[in-house]
Parts: sequence; C-alpha cells; structure tokens
Amino acid sequence: MSLVLKDVRKSFHQGETEIEVLKGLNVQIEPGQVVSIIGQSGSGKSTLLSILAGLERADAGDILVDTVNLTPMSEQQLTLFRAQNISIVFQQYHLIAHLTALENVMLALEILKMENAKERAGEALKELGLGHRLDHFPSQLSGGECQRVAIARALVVKPKILLADEPSGNLDTHTGDKVMEVFFDIVKKHKITTVLVTHSESLAQKCQRTLRLEEGQLREQ
Repeated sequence: MSLVLKDVRKSFHQGETEIEVLKGLNVQIEPGQVVSIIGQSGSGKSTLLSILAGLERADAGDILVDTVNLTPMSEQQLTLFRAQNISIVFQQYHLIAHLTALENVMLALEILKMENAKERAGEALKELGLGHRLDHFPSQLSGGECQRVAIARALVVKPKILLADEPSGNLDTHTGDKVMEVFFDIVKKHKITTVLVTHSESLAQKCQRTLRLEEGQLREQ
C-alpha cells in the first residue's frame, strides 16, 4: 500500500502558547518502500507516527492509504481500518506478562478472528529465530527476545503498513543491530510498506529512503 500525506498540520497548546509541530507535511511513500524518519527529540516524529496510525488526529490535511482517506473516518472506522491494515512496533515491548511468547503473538490473530492462530504465531516466531522460546514468558526472555516477540506480533497479521517507533531504542547496540537486521530482512521479504522513526543515523541509512523532520517540515536526506 502507498502512504500519502497532503498538507498535514498539528499544533499543541502550552498554556496560552500554541506550538506548531507539523507545518504542512507533504510526502508520498511507495508500496513496499522502507522509509526512516529522523530528527531531534521534540521535532514531532512520534506525533507524526501516531497520526499515520490513526491514534492521533491531525489538525488539518489528509492521510491517504492507497485511495482511502483516514482523515474523515470516525474513531470506530479508524480502529477497524488500523486493525486490518496497519501494525505498530513501539520502543516499549508492551507484551502481556502472564502470556507466553506464543500466546502474545496469537492474541493479535485471535482479536481479528483469523484462523490457525497457533500455527501462524509459531511460524512468525520461528522466522524471528524464537522457535525455541515459544513457551517462555516475557520475564524469562532477554530484551532482544522481547522485542522480537513484539515484532512477530506486529507482522503475524500480514499488515499492509508497518510503523515502528524507535524499535531498538531499549536495546544495547549489539542486540539492537541483530534485531533490526532480522526486522529489515522480513519487511523487505514480504514487501511491507514501512515507516521507521529513529534517532540513529546508522539505522536510518539501512532504509531505502530517509526523511528528516526539522522545523515542522519533512525533507529528503
């Protein structure tokens, strides 16, 4: 799926002061393209990702996923569309502590009432090198393993668009590099349109395209 932003704007209020964070963003991301968004802390990267996911509303502008415009959708319509088309990987793993790795990934499929949840979840974890950890709880897994479970959970539903917010931010450099190597292999293999927010210039360079969010505008790097 393609992803198009047309004059997307977002402001926040601090007391009586209005702070314009996104100042009319225009960008087109092609189907299957892996794009990184870099910028300083507070530049609006996570806000932009939340808007792309439909978790937060833009003040103005249009967000088009193929020909579908997310802007006029109701909250119910957005929730359904997101569930069917968009997955998100956060810096925090957000795994459910009392569920095993397999059960955490199965949950994403069960919510959407997809068939063969156990088999598909197992395959997703094996693809991420966790076939030997299916029955382990988050507390029994390393940080890198927890993040791979979170990535498996995001990918198992076969999303058209994958959004990732600092997915290696909680990991040491060596572990983060290993996790992201697998991440890139899988999204490219399945041709998933991917937007990755990161502070890491080296990680951004591994993407097919890099955009810098600076002074409320997106610029090609």
